[in-house]
Amino acid sequence: MKTLISGGTVVTAIDTVPADVLIDGETIVAIGAPGAHSWADDADAIIDASGKYVVPGGIDPHTHMELPFGGTYASDTFESGTRAAAFGGTTTIVDFAVQVKGESLIAGFDTWMAKAEDNCAIDYGFHMIAGEINEQSLSDMDVLIDRGCTSFKLFMAYPGVFYSDDGDILRAMQKAAATDSMIMMHAENGMAIDVLREQALERGETDPVHHSLTRPAVTESEAVHRAIVLSELAGAHLYVVHMSAKQAVEEIAEARDRGLPVFAETCPQYLFLSVEDHVSSEGFEGAKYVCSTPIRPSEEGHQEALWMGLATNDLQVVSTDHCPFCMDDHPVLGTQKKLGLGDFTKIPNGLPGVEDRFQLIYHGGVVEGRIDLNRWIELTSTAAAKLFGMYPKKGTIAVGSDADIVVFDPGVEWTKSVDQHHMDVDYSAYEGKDVKGKVQTVLLRGKVIVDGDEYLGEIGDGEYLARDRVSVHH
Repeated sequence: MKTLISGGTVVTAIDTVPADVLIDGETIVAIGAPGAHSWADDADAIIDASGKYVVPGGIDPHTHMELPFGGTYASDTFESGTRAAAFGGTTTIVDFAVQVKGESLIAGFDTWMAKAEDNCAIDYGFHMIAGEINEQSLSDMDVLIDRGCTSFKLFMAYPGVFYSDDGDILRAMQKAAATDSMIMMHAENGMAIDVLREQALERGETDPVHHSLTRPAVTESEAVHRAIVLSELAGAHLYVVHMSAKQAVEEIAEARDRGLPVFAETCPQYLFLSVEDHVSSEGFEGAKYVCSTPIRPSEEGHQEALWMGLATNDLQVVSTDHCPFCMDDHPVLGTQKKLGLGDFTKIPNGLPGVEDRFQLIYHGGVVEGRIDLNRWIELTSTAAAKLFGMYPKKGTIAVGSDADIVVFDPGVEWTKSVDQHHMDVDYSAYEGKDVKGKVQTVLLRGKVIVDGDEYLGEIGDGEYLARDRVSVHH
Protein backbone atom coordinates (compact mmCIF):
# COMPACT_ATOMS: atom_id res chain seq x y z
CA MET A 1 0.00 0.00 0.00
CA LYS A 2 1.26 3.47 -0.92
CA THR A 3 0.46 6.45 1.30
CA LEU A 4 1.22 10.08 0.53
CA ILE A 5 1.52 12.66 3.31
CA SER A 6 1.15 15.95 1.48
CA GLY A 7 1.42 19.65 2.20
CA GLY A 8 3.08 19.46 5.60
CA THR A 9 6.33 20.75 7.06
CA VAL A 10 8.76 17.91 7.70
CA VAL A 11 10.70 18.41 10.93
CA THR A 12 13.68 16.22 11.87
CA ALA A 13 16.54 16.76 14.30
CA ILE A 14 18.41 18.73 11.62
CA ASP A 15 15.86 20.07 9.08
CA THR A 16 12.58 21.96 8.90
CA VAL A 17 11.33 21.89 5.30
CA PRO A 18 7.98 21.92 3.47
CA ALA A 19 7.86 18.47 1.86
CA ASP A 20 5.66 15.60 0.79
CA VAL A 21 6.46 12.12 2.08
CA LEU A 22 5.73 8.95 0.10
CA ILE A 23 5.40 5.65 1.93
CA ASP A 24 5.39 2.24 0.27
CA GLY A 25 4.43 -0.57 2.63
CA GLU A 26 6.28 0.01 5.90
CA THR A 27 9.02 2.25 4.57
CA ILE A 28 9.58 5.85 3.49
CA VAL A 29 10.53 5.70 -0.19
CA ALA A 30 10.61 9.36 -1.27
CA ILE A 31 10.63 12.89 0.13
CA GLY A 32 10.09 15.80 -2.24
CA ALA A 33 9.00 19.39 -2.73
CA PRO A 34 5.26 19.82 -2.16
CA GLY A 35 3.26 18.94 -5.29
CA ALA A 36 6.34 18.78 -7.57
CA HIS A 37 5.73 15.14 -8.56
CA SER A 38 2.97 12.76 -9.58
CA TRP A 39 2.91 10.64 -6.43
CA ALA A 40 -0.74 11.37 -5.77
CA ASP A 41 -1.70 9.52 -8.96
CA ASP A 42 -0.75 6.09 -7.68
CA ALA A 43 -1.15 6.61 -3.93
CA ASP A 44 -3.73 4.37 -2.23
CA ALA A 45 -4.25 6.94 0.52
CA ILE A 46 -3.46 10.63 0.90
CA ILE A 47 -3.09 12.36 4.26
CA ASP A 48 -3.44 16.13 4.08
CA ALA A 49 -0.89 17.66 6.45
CA SER A 50 -1.39 21.29 5.38
CA GLY A 51 -0.48 23.68 8.18
CA LYS A 52 0.91 20.83 10.26
CA TYR A 53 4.26 19.33 11.20
CA VAL A 54 5.24 15.91 9.87
CA VAL A 55 7.66 14.44 12.41
CA PRO A 56 9.27 11.11 13.32
CA GLY A 57 7.33 9.00 15.79
CA GLY A 58 8.45 9.50 19.36
CA ILE A 59 10.79 7.03 21.03
CA ASP A 60 10.44 6.58 24.78
CA PRO A 61 13.49 4.64 25.96
CA HIS A 62 12.35 4.32 29.58
CA THR A 63 9.02 2.69 30.43
CA HIS A 64 7.88 0.11 32.99
CA MET A 65 4.77 -1.72 31.80
CA GLU A 66 3.48 -4.37 34.23
CA LEU A 67 6.46 -3.79 36.56
CA PRO A 68 6.15 -5.57 39.93
CA PHE A 69 6.88 -3.00 42.64
CA GLY A 70 6.16 -2.76 46.35
CA GLY A 71 3.48 -5.44 46.50
CA THR A 72 1.61 -4.51 43.32
CA TYR A 73 2.19 -4.01 39.59
CA ALA A 74 2.34 -0.93 37.37
CA SER A 75 -1.26 -0.48 36.25
CA ASP A 76 -0.55 -0.26 32.51
CA THR A 77 -0.14 -3.54 30.67
CA PHE A 78 1.90 -3.69 27.48
CA GLU A 79 -1.46 -3.55 25.71
CA SER A 80 -2.93 -0.48 27.43
CA GLY A 81 0.37 1.33 27.86
CA THR A 82 1.51 1.08 24.25
CA ARG A 83 -1.90 2.11 22.95
CA ALA A 84 -1.75 5.19 25.19
CA ALA A 85 1.77 5.87 23.94
CA ALA A 86 0.47 5.82 20.36
CA PHE A 87 -2.19 8.42 21.18
CA GLY A 88 0.63 10.55 22.55
CA GLY A 89 2.71 10.34 19.38
CA THR A 90 5.16 7.68 20.58
CA THR A 91 5.69 4.78 18.18
CA THR A 92 8.53 2.93 19.94
CA ILE A 93 9.22 2.14 23.59
CA VAL A 94 12.20 0.46 25.19
CA ASP A 95 10.95 -1.16 28.39
CA PHE A 96 12.94 -2.85 31.15
CA ALA A 97 13.09 -6.60 31.59
CA VAL A 98 13.94 -7.57 35.16
CA GLN A 99 16.31 -10.20 36.50
CA VAL A 100 14.94 -11.59 39.75
CA LYS A 101 17.67 -12.39 42.28
CA GLY A 102 18.59 -16.05 41.98
CA GLU A 103 17.48 -16.30 38.35
CA SER A 104 19.46 -15.68 35.18
CA LEU A 105 19.35 -12.56 33.06
CA ILE A 106 18.08 -14.72 30.20
CA ALA A 107 15.15 -16.03 32.25
CA GLY A 108 14.16 -12.46 33.14
CA PHE A 109 14.41 -11.37 29.53
CA ASP A 110 12.27 -14.29 28.36
CA THR A 111 9.61 -13.47 30.98
CA TRP A 112 9.30 -9.91 29.72
CA MET A 113 9.32 -10.96 26.06
CA ALA A 114 6.38 -13.24 26.85
CA LYS A 115 4.47 -10.36 28.49
CA ALA A 116 4.95 -8.07 25.51
CA GLU A 117 4.73 -10.47 22.57
CA ASP A 118 1.54 -10.01 20.51
CA ASN A 119 0.29 -7.41 23.03
CA CYS A 120 1.97 -4.18 21.90
CA ALA A 121 0.32 -1.48 19.80
CA ILE A 122 3.72 -0.02 18.84
CA ASP A 123 7.25 -1.34 18.34
CA TYR A 124 9.17 -2.30 21.46
CA GLY A 125 12.59 -3.31 22.68
CA PHE A 126 14.11 -4.09 26.06
CA HIS A 127 16.90 -3.00 28.33
CA MET A 128 17.90 -5.57 30.96
CA ILE A 129 17.85 -4.77 34.67
CA ALA A 130 20.66 -6.74 36.30
CA GLY A 131 19.51 -7.66 39.79
CA GLU A 132 22.80 -9.30 40.65
CA ILE A 133 26.20 -9.39 39.00
CA ASN A 134 28.07 -12.71 38.95
CA GLU A 135 29.86 -14.91 36.43
CA GLN A 136 26.55 -16.23 35.10
CA SER A 137 24.98 -12.82 34.56
CA LEU A 138 28.14 -11.44 32.94
CA SER A 139 28.11 -14.30 30.45
CA ASP A 140 24.35 -13.91 29.93
CA MET A 141 25.04 -10.36 28.72
CA ASP A 142 26.66 -11.81 25.57
CA VAL A 143 23.57 -13.90 24.81
CA LEU A 144 21.23 -10.94 25.27
CA ILE A 145 23.36 -8.66 23.09
CA ASP A 146 23.00 -11.26 20.31
CA ARG A 147 19.23 -11.12 20.85
CA GLY A 148 19.19 -7.34 20.40
CA CYS A 149 19.18 -6.29 24.05
CA THR A 150 22.28 -4.10 24.09
CA SER A 151 21.81 -2.04 27.26
CA PHE A 152 21.91 -3.04 30.91
CA LYS A 153 20.56 -1.14 33.90
CA LEU A 154 22.09 -1.11 37.36
CA PHE A 155 20.83 0.48 40.59
CA MET A 156 22.80 2.39 43.19
CA ALA A 157 19.47 2.63 45.08
CA TYR A 158 17.04 0.11 46.67
CA PRO A 159 19.33 -1.96 48.92
CA GLY A 160 17.98 -5.50 49.25
CA VAL A 161 16.05 -5.28 45.98
CA PHE A 162 18.03 -4.09 42.94
CA TYR A 163 21.10 -2.56 44.61
CA SER A 164 24.57 -3.18 43.16
CA ASP A 165 27.71 -2.17 45.04
CA ASP A 166 30.62 -0.38 43.37
CA GLY A 167 32.49 -3.63 42.73
CA ASP A 168 29.53 -5.20 40.94
CA ILE A 169 29.02 -2.01 38.96
CA LEU A 170 32.67 -1.96 37.89
CA ARG A 171 32.51 -5.60 36.72
CA ALA A 172 29.37 -4.92 34.66
CA MET A 173 30.92 -1.78 33.20
CA GLN A 174 34.06 -3.65 32.20
CA LYS A 175 31.87 -6.19 30.40
CA ALA A 176 29.93 -3.38 28.70
CA ALA A 177 33.17 -1.73 27.60
CA ALA A 178 34.35 -5.01 26.06
CA THR A 179 31.05 -5.54 24.20
CA ASP A 180 30.18 -1.95 23.17
CA SER A 181 26.95 -2.14 25.14
CA MET A 182 25.44 0.64 27.26
CA ILE A 183 25.28 0.76 31.05
CA MET A 184 22.22 2.62 32.33
CA MET A 185 22.36 3.82 35.90
CA HIS A 186 19.78 4.67 38.52
CA ALA A 187 22.07 7.03 40.40
CA GLU A 188 21.03 7.67 44.00
CA ASN A 189 22.96 6.79 47.14
CA GLY A 190 20.55 4.12 48.35
CA MET A 191 22.42 3.35 51.57
CA ALA A 192 22.32 6.98 52.73
CA ILE A 193 18.69 7.39 51.64
CA ASP A 194 17.68 4.35 53.70
CA VAL A 195 19.15 5.95 56.81
CA LEU A 196 17.30 9.23 56.16
CA ARG A 197 14.01 7.39 55.54
CA GLU A 198 14.34 5.37 58.75
CA GLN A 199 15.08 8.53 60.75
CA ALA A 200 12.09 10.37 59.22
CA LEU A 201 9.73 7.56 60.24
CA GLU A 202 11.18 7.55 63.76
CA ARG A 203 10.28 11.25 63.96
CA GLY A 204 6.72 10.46 62.84
CA GLU A 205 7.19 12.06 59.40
CA THR A 206 4.98 9.78 57.32
CA ASP A 207 3.36 12.01 54.65
CA PRO A 208 4.18 11.62 50.93
CA VAL A 209 6.29 14.81 50.88
CA HIS A 210 8.91 13.06 53.02
CA HIS A 211 9.67 10.79 50.08
CA SER A 212 11.22 13.80 48.36
CA LEU A 213 12.76 15.28 51.49
CA THR A 214 14.62 12.06 52.38
CA ARG A 215 16.21 11.91 48.92
CA PRO A 216 18.02 15.30 48.85
CA ALA A 217 19.84 16.45 45.72
CA VAL A 218 23.27 15.50 47.08
CA THR A 219 22.23 11.82 47.23
CA GLU A 220 21.71 12.01 43.47
CA SER A 221 24.74 14.11 42.51
CA GLU A 222 27.12 12.00 44.62
CA ALA A 223 25.91 8.83 42.94
CA VAL A 224 26.14 10.38 39.46
CA HIS A 225 29.73 11.40 40.23
CA ARG A 226 30.57 7.87 41.41
CA ALA A 227 28.94 6.30 38.35
CA ILE A 228 31.02 8.55 36.09
CA VAL A 229 34.25 7.65 37.94
CA LEU A 230 33.51 3.93 37.64
CA SER A 231 32.59 4.19 33.95
CA GLU A 232 35.79 6.12 33.24
CA LEU A 233 37.78 3.47 35.11
CA ALA A 234 36.14 0.74 33.01
CA GLY A 235 36.15 2.64 29.72
CA ALA A 236 32.38 2.13 29.40
CA HIS A 237 29.53 4.14 27.94
CA LEU A 238 27.25 5.44 30.68
CA TYR A 239 23.64 6.64 30.45
CA VAL A 240 22.15 8.09 33.64
CA VAL A 241 18.38 7.74 33.86
CA HIS A 242 15.73 10.17 35.19
CA MET A 243 17.96 13.08 36.25
CA SER A 244 16.21 15.55 38.55
CA ALA A 245 18.87 17.60 40.40
CA LYS A 246 20.85 20.55 39.06
CA GLN A 247 23.98 19.37 40.90
CA ALA A 248 23.73 16.04 39.07
CA VAL A 249 23.44 17.86 35.72
CA GLU A 250 26.66 19.69 36.58
CA GLU A 251 28.43 16.34 37.10
CA ILE A 252 27.27 15.13 33.68
CA ALA A 253 28.27 18.40 31.99
CA GLU A 254 31.76 18.26 33.52
CA ALA A 255 32.27 14.67 32.37
CA ARG A 256 31.10 15.45 28.83
CA ASP A 257 33.34 18.51 28.71
CA ARG A 258 36.23 16.12 29.36
CA GLY A 259 35.13 14.06 26.36
CA LEU A 260 33.77 11.06 28.24
CA PRO A 261 30.99 8.97 26.60
CA VAL A 262 28.51 9.93 29.30
CA PHE A 263 24.84 10.57 28.48
CA ALA A 264 21.73 11.38 30.50
CA GLU A 265 17.98 11.83 30.35
CA THR A 266 15.35 13.68 32.30
CA CYS A 267 11.56 13.27 32.35
CA PRO A 268 8.56 15.61 32.11
CA GLN A 269 7.75 15.27 35.81
CA TYR A 270 11.05 16.94 36.72
CA LEU A 271 10.49 19.75 34.22
CA PHE A 272 6.90 20.59 35.18
CA LEU A 273 6.19 19.42 38.74
CA SER A 274 7.52 20.63 42.09
CA VAL A 275 7.50 19.70 45.76
CA GLU A 276 5.70 22.91 46.68
CA ASP A 277 2.88 22.64 44.14
CA HIS A 278 2.44 18.87 43.92
CA VAL A 279 4.19 16.57 46.40
CA SER A 280 3.19 18.80 49.35
CA SER A 281 -0.51 18.55 48.42
CA GLU A 282 -2.89 18.15 51.36
CA GLY A 283 -3.62 14.76 52.83
CA PHE A 284 -2.42 11.86 50.71
CA GLU A 285 -2.68 13.70 47.35
CA GLY A 286 1.10 14.08 47.17
CA ALA A 287 1.37 10.30 46.65
CA LYS A 288 0.42 10.88 43.01
CA TYR A 289 3.84 12.44 42.50
CA VAL A 290 6.02 10.00 44.43
CA CYS A 291 8.70 8.70 42.10
CA SER A 292 12.46 8.11 42.24
CA THR A 293 14.52 10.14 41.68
CA PRO A 294 12.06 12.48 43.42
CA ILE A 295 10.29 15.63 42.29
CA ARG A 296 12.38 18.51 43.70
CA PRO A 297 11.65 21.92 45.24
CA SER A 298 11.20 24.52 42.49
CA GLU A 299 12.84 27.22 44.63
CA GLU A 300 16.19 25.40 44.29
CA GLY A 301 16.36 25.98 40.52
CA HIS A 302 16.36 22.35 39.37
CA GLN A 303 13.77 22.84 36.60
CA GLU A 304 15.72 25.70 35.03
CA ALA A 305 18.93 23.67 35.15
CA LEU A 306 17.27 20.67 33.50
CA TRP A 307 15.76 22.78 30.70
CA MET A 308 19.14 24.43 30.17
CA GLY A 309 20.82 21.02 30.07
CA LEU A 310 18.37 19.91 27.38
CA ALA A 311 19.07 23.06 25.37
CA THR A 312 22.87 22.76 25.58
CA ASN A 313 23.05 18.97 25.04
CA ASP A 314 24.39 18.29 28.53
CA LEU A 315 21.23 16.15 28.65
CA GLN A 316 20.37 14.22 25.49
CA VAL A 317 16.96 12.59 25.97
CA VAL A 318 13.53 13.13 27.50
CA SER A 319 11.99 9.80 28.52
CA THR A 320 9.08 9.20 30.90
CA ASP A 321 10.00 6.46 33.39
CA HIS A 322 6.29 5.66 32.91
CA CYS A 323 5.31 3.51 35.90
CA PRO A 324 1.69 4.24 36.88
CA PHE A 325 -0.13 3.24 40.06
CA CYS A 326 -3.74 4.14 40.85
CA MET A 327 -4.74 6.37 43.77
CA ASP A 328 -7.96 4.42 44.36
CA ASP A 329 -8.04 0.65 44.13
CA HIS A 330 -7.42 -0.76 40.65
CA PRO A 331 -10.21 -3.14 39.53
CA VAL A 332 -7.75 -6.00 38.93
CA LEU A 333 -4.62 -5.11 40.89
CA GLY A 334 -6.30 -3.80 44.04
CA THR A 335 -4.65 -1.29 46.39
CA GLN A 336 -1.77 0.67 44.84
CA LYS A 337 -0.65 4.14 45.99
CA LYS A 338 -2.66 3.72 49.21
CA LEU A 339 -0.32 0.91 50.29
CA GLY A 340 1.66 3.86 51.63
CA LEU A 341 -1.07 5.48 53.73
CA GLY A 342 0.65 6.37 57.01
CA ASP A 343 4.11 5.34 55.73
CA PHE A 344 5.59 7.14 52.71
CA THR A 345 8.22 4.41 52.27
CA LYS A 346 5.47 1.99 51.18
CA ILE A 347 4.03 4.19 48.40
CA PRO A 348 4.74 2.51 45.03
CA ASN A 349 7.22 4.75 43.21
CA GLY A 350 6.16 6.02 39.81
CA LEU A 351 3.70 8.08 37.83
CA PRO A 352 2.03 8.03 34.40
CA GLY A 353 3.57 9.90 31.47
CA VAL A 354 3.98 7.79 28.33
CA GLU A 355 1.07 9.59 26.65
CA ASP A 356 2.08 13.07 27.85
CA ARG A 357 5.78 13.40 27.00
CA PHE A 358 5.85 14.30 23.28
CA GLN A 359 3.15 16.94 23.77
CA LEU A 360 4.56 18.42 26.97
CA ILE A 361 8.06 18.87 25.56
CA TYR A 362 6.58 20.62 22.51
CA HIS A 363 4.62 22.96 24.77
CA GLY A 364 7.20 23.60 27.47
CA GLY A 365 10.10 23.56 25.03
CA VAL A 366 9.02 24.98 21.68
CA VAL A 367 5.92 27.03 22.52
CA GLU A 368 7.52 28.54 25.63
CA GLY A 369 10.76 29.29 23.77
CA ARG A 370 13.29 27.05 25.53
CA ILE A 371 14.25 24.91 22.52
CA ASP A 372 13.58 24.90 18.78
CA LEU A 373 11.57 22.42 16.72
CA ASN A 374 14.59 20.37 15.71
CA ARG A 375 15.78 19.96 19.28
CA TRP A 376 12.26 18.84 20.26
CA ILE A 377 12.55 15.98 17.78
CA GLU A 378 16.10 15.19 18.84
CA LEU A 379 15.13 14.96 22.52
CA THR A 380 11.97 12.90 21.99
CA SER A 381 13.07 10.61 19.16
CA THR A 382 16.39 10.91 17.33
CA ALA A 383 18.89 10.90 20.21
CA ALA A 384 17.34 7.79 21.77
CA ALA A 385 17.40 6.04 18.39
CA LYS A 386 21.11 6.79 18.04
CA LEU A 387 22.10 5.95 21.61
CA PHE A 388 20.18 2.67 21.72
CA GLY A 389 20.96 1.18 18.33
CA MET A 390 17.78 1.96 16.36
CA TYR A 391 18.95 4.73 14.00
CA PRO A 392 18.26 5.37 11.10
CA LYS A 393 15.53 2.70 11.01
CA LYS A 394 13.84 4.73 13.76
CA GLY A 395 14.13 8.34 14.88
CA THR A 396 14.07 10.26 11.61
CA ILE A 397 12.19 10.88 8.39
CA ALA A 398 14.50 9.68 5.63
CA VAL A 399 14.34 7.43 2.59
CA GLY A 400 14.70 3.85 3.82
CA SER A 401 13.58 4.59 7.37
CA ASP A 402 10.52 2.96 8.93
CA ALA A 403 7.41 5.03 8.23
CA ASP A 404 6.83 5.84 11.91
CA ILE A 405 5.33 9.30 11.42
CA VAL A 406 3.26 11.75 13.45
CA VAL A 407 1.20 14.52 11.90
CA PHE A 408 1.19 17.18 14.61
CA ASP A 409 -1.11 20.21 14.63
CA PRO A 410 0.67 23.16 16.28
CA GLY A 411 -2.48 25.29 16.38
CA VAL A 412 -4.73 23.27 18.69
CA GLU A 413 -5.10 24.48 22.27
CA TRP A 414 -6.48 22.06 24.85
CA THR A 415 -6.37 21.06 28.51
CA LYS A 416 -4.77 17.88 29.81
CA SER A 417 -7.00 15.73 32.01
CA VAL A 418 -7.57 12.20 33.23
CA ASP A 419 -10.84 12.36 31.28
CA GLN A 420 -9.06 12.41 27.92
CA HIS A 421 -6.02 10.20 28.41
CA HIS A 422 -5.79 6.51 27.50
CA MET A 423 -3.41 5.30 30.22
CA ASP A 424 -4.92 2.78 32.65
CA VAL A 425 -4.56 4.97 35.71
CA ASP A 426 -7.09 7.08 37.60
CA TYR A 427 -5.32 10.45 37.59
CA SER A 428 -3.27 12.71 35.36
CA ALA A 429 -0.04 14.11 36.76
CA TYR A 430 -0.77 17.20 34.62
CA GLU A 431 -4.48 17.65 35.40
CA GLY A 432 -5.78 21.02 34.22
CA LYS A 433 -2.62 22.04 32.37
CA ASP A 434 -3.36 24.11 29.28
CA VAL A 435 -1.17 23.15 26.33
CA LYS A 436 -0.77 24.08 22.70
CA GLY A 437 -0.20 21.61 19.85
CA LYS A 438 -1.74 18.16 19.47
CA VAL A 439 -1.04 14.82 17.86
CA GLN A 440 -3.45 14.35 14.96
CA THR A 441 -2.41 11.25 13.01
CA VAL A 442 0.05 8.49 13.93
CA LEU A 443 1.52 5.95 11.53
CA LEU A 444 3.43 2.86 12.65
CA ARG A 445 5.51 1.44 9.81
CA GLY A 446 3.10 2.97 7.29
CA LYS A 447 -0.13 1.93 8.97
CA VAL A 448 -2.39 4.63 10.42
CA ILE A 449 -2.98 3.55 14.02
CA VAL A 450 -4.33 6.82 15.47
CA ASP A 451 -6.51 9.37 13.70
CA GLY A 452 -7.67 12.18 15.98
CA ASP A 453 -9.42 10.56 18.92
CA GLU A 454 -9.88 7.27 17.08
CA TYR A 455 -7.69 4.21 17.51
CA LEU A 456 -7.38 2.40 14.18
CA GLY A 457 -4.60 -0.01 15.08
CA GLU A 458 -4.75 -3.48 16.52
CA ILE A 459 -3.07 -4.93 19.55
CA GLY A 460 -0.14 -6.86 18.19
CA ASP A 461 0.76 -4.26 15.55
CA GLY A 462 4.00 -3.68 17.46
CA GLU A 463 7.09 -5.74 16.63
CA TYR A 464 10.10 -6.59 18.78
CA LEU A 465 13.10 -4.46 17.91
CA ALA A 466 16.47 -6.17 18.08
CA ARG A 467 18.79 -3.23 18.68
CA ASP A 468 22.37 -2.70 17.56
CA ARG A 469 25.25 -1.88 19.87
CA VAL A 470 26.01 1.68 20.90
CA SER A 471 27.31 3.80 18.03
CA VAL A 472 27.38 7.28 19.58
CA HIS A 473 30.59 8.13 21.39
CA HIS A 474 30.00 11.66 22.68
